[in-house]
Amino acid sequence: MATRQNTNYGYDIQRVYLEMMLTDAESFVRCQAVFDPDAFDRRLAPAAKFLNDYVTDHNALPTFEMINAATNTDLKNPGMLQENHYDWLLAEFETFSRHKALEAAILKSADLLEKGEYGPVEDLVKKAVQIGLQKDLGTDYFADPRKRLEAIKDTNGQVSTGWAAMDKKLFGGFNRGELNIFAGGSGAGKSLFLANIGVNMALKGMNVLYITLELAESLVSMRIDSMLTGISTREIFKQIDDVELKVKMIGKKSGAIQVKYMPSGKTANDIRSYIKEYEIKSGRHVDVLLLDYLDLLMPASMKVSAENLYIKDKYVSEELRNLAMELKTVFVTAAQLNRGAVEEIEFDHSHISGGLSKIQTADNVFGIFTSRAMRERGRYQLQLMKTRNSSGVGQKIDLGFDVDTLRIIDCDQDDEGENSYSNTSSGNAIVNALKRNSTAKEDPADGSNAPKIRGETNSTLLKQFINNIE
Repeated sequence: MATRQNTNYGYDIQRVYLEMMLTDAESFVRCQAVFDPDAFDRRLAPAAKFLNDYVTDHNALPTFEMINAATNTDLKNPGMLQENHYDWLLAEFETFSRHKALEAAILKSADLLEKGEYGPVEDLVKKAVQIGLQKDLGTDYFADPRKRLEAIKDTNGQVSTGWAAMDKKLFGGFNRGELNIFAGGSGAGKSLFLANIGVNMALKGMNVLYITLELAESLVSMRIDSMLTGISTREIFKQIDDVELKVKMIGKKSGAIQVKYMPSGKTANDIRSYIKEYEIKSGRHVDVLLLDYLDLLMPASMKVSAENLYIKDKYVSEELRNLAMELKTVFVTAAQLNRGAVEEIEFDHSHISGGLSKIQTADNVFGIFTSRAMRERGRYQLQLMKTRNSSGVGQKIDLGFDVDTLRIIDCDQDDEGENSYSNTSSGNAIVNALKRNSTAKEDPADGSNAPKIRGETNSTLLKQFINNIE
């Protein structure tokens, strides 16, 4: 049987709906949530009402003989249904129910509009449009354990963040379908963390979508240029040929990175619509969704005042988490810390703008500790403010930062647990700079030709190097 959905819901097709439901109890049970006898043709409405009432009263289907005798109809048994019949019925009846509900809403709206009652009109239309069947009945736990676990591994398994220290705290990394939030003050590096995660994931072959509600696409793209190529942001335009070559070479072995600017005030529905359009046109599935950032979104489900941060953020956070689960994607966004958090050495939910609502909804929340001095020393620190899948709440994660390439990297750990930057790209950059600004001379004591750091070495670089190895 064809799987195409009908647009003509006349007597004949409605009769088929009833006959198929009378044949298969599961079909009717699945459709009962949106089953409205008044939506049927007047010649079939008595039979539809009898069917609905009988199942409600007796928890069983009436026979064809019973319903025909009681309602003076002539419904016929179509025989055993095949699996594709079942799928067709669910899709068809869902669309039919939504269509009829919308018709009824429009008719009711005419009277309301004449009375000047505009609020109920929106609710009527919204409820009609949102009518749908619950097609997924959930997980039959005992049915097939292996299949269940393999499905989790394939679709909802953990994905490495690209930072070993963070993966360790999260027992493996981010999970698909979860909402992850990086919280920081203005200029703390929220966007840098999102871009670095995008680069880490793309290098693993995953398709990344970076939606920016604040920064221009060109700026985000230039930052990624520097992160991928290792060319300083100050040198990008001077080395366009090298950037082009390196980006093209890396792109051949990596997943896609799509950068899209949307103005603030958009909703989760706007993001969903864009993703669907992008996936259709590109033929790519979005594996990683980065949103910069949560505070600039508005809720889709209700209108709220921008001043009511708790309510606004509550609905936005819930809608974003639902979107993550729907898309089965790694979803990472950012949130603003309030001014009172700037000088703190420990974060809690009170330091996040909107506060508890975001914490309650998100699966993982990270607070970003930084300062100008820390960044100059090549250092970032994260505090795990909330996690659903590990016991690391309150623990801190030390990361290195290369100020030239904007790359956030793992720190090496020495025997005493202190951070060592000597093997990071940031540390190497400093060492190399020291060498470039030093003068080599022969040591008369041993006759070696090893380069020595003389007194005229750049003192700022030397201090930087010493600080980083302490």
